[in-house]
Amino acid sequence: MNKKLTIIVKSLIKARVNSRANLLNLKRQLSNRQKIAPPLNSDLFRIYRQLLKKKAIKPNPALETFFRKREIRTLSGVAPITVLTKPYPCPGHCIYCPDEPGMPKSYLSNEPAAARAKGTKFDPFKQVKVRLKALANNGHSTDKVELIVLGGSWTAYPKNYQTWFIKKCFDALNGKSAKTLAAAQKLNETAKHRCVGLTLETRPDLIDTEEIKRMRKLGCTRLELGVQSIYDPILKLNKRGQTVKQTIEATKLLKQSGFKVMYHLMPNLPGSSPALDLKMFKRLFSDSDFQPDLLKIYPCIVTKNSVLCRWYRQKKFRPYSDKQLKDLLIKIKKTVPSYVRITRLIRDIPAESIVAGNKITNLRQIIANDFKGCKCIRCREAGHQKSSGFSAKGGKVKSLKLFTKKYQASEGIEYFLSYESKNRKILYAFLRLRINDNANENFIDELKGAAIIRELHTYGELAPLGQAGKVQHLGLGKKLIFEAEKIARKNKLKRIAVISGIGVRQYYQKLSYKLEGTYLVKIL
Repeated sequence: MNKKLTIIVKSLIKARVNSRANLLNLKRQLSNRQKIAPPLNSDLFRIYRQLLKKKAIKPNPALETFFRKREIRTLSGVAPITVLTKPYPCPGHCIYCPDEPGMPKSYLSNEPAAARAKGTKFDPFKQVKVRLKALANNGHSTDKVELIVLGGSWTAYPKNYQTWFIKKCFDALNGKSAKTLAAAQKLNETAKHRCVGLTLETRPDLIDTEEIKRMRKLGCTRLELGVQSIYDPILKLNKRGQTVKQTIEATKLLKQSGFKVMYHLMPNLPGSSPALDLKMFKRLFSDSDFQPDLLKIYPCIVTKNSVLCRWYRQKKFRPYSDKQLKDLLIKIKKTVPSYVRITRLIRDIPAESIVAGNKITNLRQIIANDFKGCKCIRCREAGHQKSSGFSAKGGKVKSLKLFTKKYQASEGIEYFLSYESKNRKILYAFLRLRINDNANENFIDELKGAAIIRELHTYGELAPLGQAGKVQHLGLGKKLIFEAEKIARKNKLKRIAVISGIGVRQYYQKLSYKLEGTYLVKIL
């Protein structure tokens, strides 16, 4: 163990660091005394953990927080790990997609996640290991991992590659190699790094009942759909190769089987306008055929290696001005209801790769400063607030209120149950419950006659398994499950099922849910 760094860590503990600026100043002073360059926080955190292990110091949560780099990574209650699949032919011919050699379609090698993937030659095992190490080195807990698989249209890849890829991801989380995917999933139920959710992405026209069953066997719980627009003329002009009818059908099948559904949407596409884009977002939440749970909003930009770049140089297309785009995005945020999460507001593409279009990398932050009234989940999560806003004494959580939002979606009724502050500005936990219109019929046998818990999430800084956090592990999830069971009974259903991440199965089993196929089911 480095003696000089050890002295610095112990000195920081005695100094009672109270801010990141305070930490920076103290580091400079202490490193000058030791006659070394100011050390990285990750190096200090490594020494801190070694001292903890030897019981040479006592835990110091405040200092851990200031050591942590990019704290936002785990403020939503999970540690997201993004991996990319290898380059493979895409069935689409979209005019706006960059087509960089050696990269999956639509991805650029200088995007952060794509660059990491290329550095490992798209090896899924190495990608997961690299991210686990980076998160841990920067002070983040990695007990609960949300695995996000990107890289083009997942369902277009060969089936044996899909199985191999997901198995290697689980092997990396488990720290050991299993013989089969099923065996790797079983190991993950009790592993140190548990997969609490698996996200895949594809096109709406590649979704059918058999594909959904296959994705469930892989462990998928959420699907990102490349919708882009809900107007056929715009889809046709941009050579998307899909129809709005296919988006509606894919959304319905996914929700009927319990999946969380995220839409990728692209304002500023050729053929559209700010007024038409705003109309599209309003329709998303007024028309029961759509109603996505999450959104990634990717305003169209002109990149190299795309057909749209040629159109731009021929003056056939002009992107919105910065002011037009900013005003539009604020109006869009005003339309998004409280049960929807805006995961992304712009795509993280480096400015040097953008020929025309938005180059403001912190546009979301600028909009957040100008518009404080966004009701979306992301803007109200407890972990992103300055204070958790409630107290938890003697195991009792105070100052919270249970809200229930009921709405129609894709031939079913959705219930969004949430624990929020009384003024609804802070969201602590929520549950999505679905009851299909004809609940006794389903293409998945385990879901016949069942209400479906599609999502359960407690926000706040990720708390390690078995430890109470500021919001996590205080019983909010169990309370929401009991409320969902009450609603299922009122609807005269005798079964309730959960589309559970592999690493969360034990949690539900403790609540009398039993594994049936790929779902956790409880007889009411």
